[in-house]
Amino acid sequence: MPYLTKPLFLLFCLVVTGECRRLGHRVRRWTETVETAKHGPETAKHGPSLTKKPPDVTKNRKLKTEQLLKVDDHDFTMRPAFGGPAIPVGVDVQVESLDSISEVDMDFTMTLYLRHYWKDERLSFTSSTNKSMTFDGRLVKKIWVPDVFFVHSKRSFIHDTTTVNIMLRVFPDGHVLYSLRVTVTAACNMDFSRFPLDTQSCSLELESYAYTDEDLMLYWKSGDESLSTDDRISLSQFLIQKFHTTSRLAFYSSTGWYNRLYINFTLRRHIFFFLLQTYFPATLMVMLSWVSFWIDRRAVPARVSLGITTVLTMSTIITGVNASMPRVSYIKAVDIYLWVSFVFVFLSVLEYAAVNYLSTAQDRRERKMRDEMRERARSQSLPCTCGMSQTRTMLLDGTYSEADTNSLAGYTSGTMGPEEDMDMPRDMMTEKQPPGEHTVVHLSASSESTTTKKKGIRALNIIQNTHTIDKYSRMLFPGSYILFNIIYWCSYCLGA
Repeated sequence: MPYLTKPLFLLFCLVVTGECRRLGHRVRRWTETVETAKHGPETAKHGPSLTKKPPDVTKNRKLKTEQLLKVDDHDFTMRPAFGGPAIPVGVDVQVESLDSISEVDMDFTMTLYLRHYWKDERLSFTSSTNKSMTFDGRLVKKIWVPDVFFVHSKRSFIHDTTTVNIMLRVFPDGHVLYSLRVTVTAACNMDFSRFPLDTQSCSLELESYAYTDEDLMLYWKSGDESLSTDDRISLSQFLIQKFHTTSRLAFYSSTGWYNRLYINFTLRRHIFFFLLQTYFPATLMVMLSWVSFWIDRRAVPARVSLGITTVLTMSTIITGVNASMPRVSYIKAVDIYLWVSFVFVFLSVLEYAAVNYLSTAQDRRERKMRDEMRERARSQSLPCTCGMSQTRTMLLDGTYSEADTNSLAGYTSGTMGPEEDMDMPRDMMTEKQPPGEHTVVHLSASSESTTTKKKGIRALNIIQNTHTIDKYSRMLFPGSYILFNIIYWCSYCLGA
């Protein structure tokens, strides 16, 4: 029996050793499988890495942002240093674009980056690198920020593509930078008395809504350098002359004094567009109305249609200009030019109306005069024309003096013969006399003084002669319009 104990003990040890080896092999194979899943096949092939991977501090940080900035430990509905002196809030602005200027609504639209700077010790945190922390707009709702708004604004919004354009940067000592991208449409009081030769000055005003100057001191962070603009900003109708900043106090009778910041800019209008669209067409219509002075006064359809066309065109130009302007109660510079041009066009129509009326009246008087001469020729006896061969006579009424009878050019002459010769038209009766003929002039006596009637006829000579009215209009109308243009452009251009 003692001989069997040793072999059994050795056999037991061998069995235990084999099981242990087999178990160790299984453990090693499972470990390799895990390494392959974690680090890929290369790590499992070459064995475990000899260097230790540095830890990821962002994953190991157990503190949240609210815990780091101690947001839950303070009441951020109150301003920093509540109950103490006014907190200074610096502001700077970068103008990205000046989108539009509306004369009808009297406003402008501007896109800008608005930045605020202040210190809130409640947001201070410890940092070994002294670097700031940057957040988006989600943290803004949990801390105190200045309540700046735009005075006289009609519409405004913060851009939200692709996310809300708000940036918050907190420094370890508690200084805060709050930036946002805003588009605002604000009112601008414009003066159009010199339009379109005008210069407009507009301003965008910033102010705290709730905090007076005793709680919040709003100021430009770097003076005039706090306002920066993009050099590529341009407008189709205006030239941007100057951007500058100012600040002053604003008083409200119900709430008190507030700090107000101003972004001022000056705009000068480009005149070339209005020269092409308004001034040149109006001038051409006035010049076109002068063409009727060279048209025969008997061409009634031509002169009337030309006058009506120019009047209606001027009315269309005036209506188009006023449609793009606000309904102001004062006269604009363009109104003066257009209405004076309209008066010139209208007067040219009235000029032809006067010419046509006087021509008709003159023809009626001449026809009546011819009828009277026929009656006198019938009733009076013919004079003796002894010794005269082929005698011709001319009848004149008693309104002409002896000196007038010496110059017979232009007067109607006729042969004192049969009655039917007196019925001939005037232009047929003024034909050239053959050589050797004599003209006998008969003057019918009048009961009135010939001298008095002569003065009256000379005074009405220009009115009765319609050709003279057109002749003087050809010089008077252009000269007056040129003089008006010289006075107009000198007064407005030199005044600007």
